[in-house]
Amino acid sequence: MAVTPDVQELINKAKKADQKAFRALLNYFWDDVYRFQLKRTKDTYEAEEVTVQTFARAFDKIETYESSFKFKTWLITISKNIHIDLTRKQKLKTSEIETSGVSQIADAEPTVEDKIIKEQNLSNLLSQIKELQPHYREVIELRFFKEMSYKEIAVRTEQPITNVKVRLLRAKKLLAEIINQKHNKL
Repeated sequence: MAVTPDVQELINKAKKADQKAFRALLNYFWDDVYRFQLKRTKDTYEAEEVTVQTFARAFDKIETYESSFKFKTWLITISKNIHIDLTRKQKLKTSEIETSGVSQIADAEPTVEDKIIKEQNLSNLLSQIKELQPHYREVIELRFFKEMSYKEIAVRTEQPITNVKVRLLRAKKLLAEIINQKHNKL
């Protein structure tokens, strides 16, 4: 029988950047958020991605959490909003583009310029990923380039799945900081 953690105590520690508290909260609430998203998306990959983003955002904004609300409800609300935002973005990408009153579908074939820009962006991203510590770089590469599931990454790296999730959260956050630093220098 699993021991129920003192959630409020964990939240207080997490507000002080205690990584063990973050991990304990992630472990305790992961299944609730994941199941919620799986019902919404009906896609395991998308449910995992939204769940990871949920915990990343929750941990970034943990200081805004008010104890008058249940923590699980707060997480589910964040998760729902992330899913809504992603759905809107997907609809925008696939929607028709209105140009001077004539409805046109965006050209499915990228131009030569589009391909060059994409290659340059990918090259920049790869060089920024190389700036990460090896254990962070590894989970980014396995998840996003080799498209492995969390379970597959856990087996490959011989780490518990929770550690993989936390490491991926940190790796994405660090990578975003590197990208922002490079972008701000331009």
